[in-house]
Amino acid sequence: MRMTARMRSFSCGTFPFLSRAIGRISVLLLTLIISGQAIAQEEENPRSLEVYGFAQLDMGYDFGQINPNWFDALRITRLSSYKDQYAPDGKVFFGVRQTRFGVKGYSPTPMGELKVCFEFDMFGVGVDEGQTTMRLRQAYGEVGKFLAGQTESPFQDRDLWPNTIEYWGPTGMVFFRNVQVRYAPLKGKNEIYIALERPGASADQGTFADRTEMDSVRGKNPLPDISAHYRRSGTWGHVQLAGMFRKLKWDDIHTTGGYDLSGSATGWGAHLSAVINVGKKTDFRASIIHGEGVENYMQDAPVDVGVVTTGTSGKPVDGKALPITGTMAWIDHTFNDKWWASIGFSTADIDNTEHASPTAYKSGKYGLLTIGSTPFKNAMAAIEFQWGERESFNGFTSDETKIQISIKYSFSQLFTFKDK
Repeated sequence: MRMTARMRSFSCGTFPFLSRAIGRISVLLLTLIISGQAIAQEEENPRSLEVYGFAQLDMGYDFGQINPNWFDALRITRLSSYKDQYAPDGKVFFGVRQTRFGVKGYSPTPMGELKVCFEFDMFGVGVDEGQTTMRLRQAYGEVGKFLAGQTESPFQDRDLWPNTIEYWGPTGMVFFRNVQVRYAPLKGKNEIYIALERPGASADQGTFADRTEMDSVRGKNPLPDISAHYRRSGTWGHVQLAGMFRKLKWDDIHTTGGYDLSGSATGWGAHLSAVINVGKKTDFRASIIHGEGVENYMQDAPVDVGVVTTGTSGKPVDGKALPITGTMAWIDHTFNDKWWASIGFSTADIDNTEHASPTAYKSGKYGLLTIGSTPFKNAMAAIEFQWGERESFNGFTSDETKIQISIKYSFSQLFTFKDK
């Protein structure tokens, strides 16, 4: 079955377009500042505009093999699925794709403060995979209990990310910035988020991929995904329980050959996570997620639906939402105001169908050790030892070892527009 290819973000073209885009952003910022000054004179409460971001250099040595489009990241699904797929071993890499720029605007309204965020980095994905080009991260507006736009799904834990420098992150973690409409009936120590999210999924046609009957099967998104979470916070940290429900459907648009392969599956997931303060200088981060057909929301899992046989003549094959389990456990420790360290491990396991492609992703492991320093305000330098392993459905395994060094300079400036 061919279903809609999943998209983690919208990417914005190549370098010529990037130059034009930066120019337009500059004009937009100037317009916001000028208009903000004019409007602020009519309001009792001030408006503000925050401009922030950082420039980051990543460099290091890759001892193994990974898809060259992911030279400066450790994405487990992009490791070799057969021997020497990305040979040879041993490559030096340099990149600046983690560099980020963002703008946040704050304005008073009768419903409370309006917050608008627009943020991108330079890590190309999708059609721009492997490029250094604009990639949208955040684009949303939030006022009171309502939010609309692209930001983190309520199914994930927004504070779970460990203090590491590798870009893609733990393979078994829920992480997806999605387009959504969100409602928050509770905020504060007790938090409840409920959202309708943009649906999307992908499928593995497996050993039936070459069958002509499969060519007419198309993915369909009849309903939005529904996600929610409850979080309890305190001085000790927080614990969060999240859930996901989604309808996965596909239609056979040509049934004249005696086959009708249309069908559907239900996707669901449960995600438990926590960040616990162990003393004043140590944070423990952990999560476990289990579900079916929710791979689209995972940090690094390729397909949501697999093929199964039915034994009937009119519909010999059907689709099944693939079960997945993901775990992660991490410790972040701060030694003093200049030195910190992070260590952790993550796993992801998919229960493939018996007709999965031989090279289909089955499971992954991911581990990092990071030692970092903040020599002065707004500066960071760190070294990281990275290891990952991929197992395919046919039993083939490949692993990867990297050393990465990153240097980052951050900036942030808040502009406030007050009445004269």
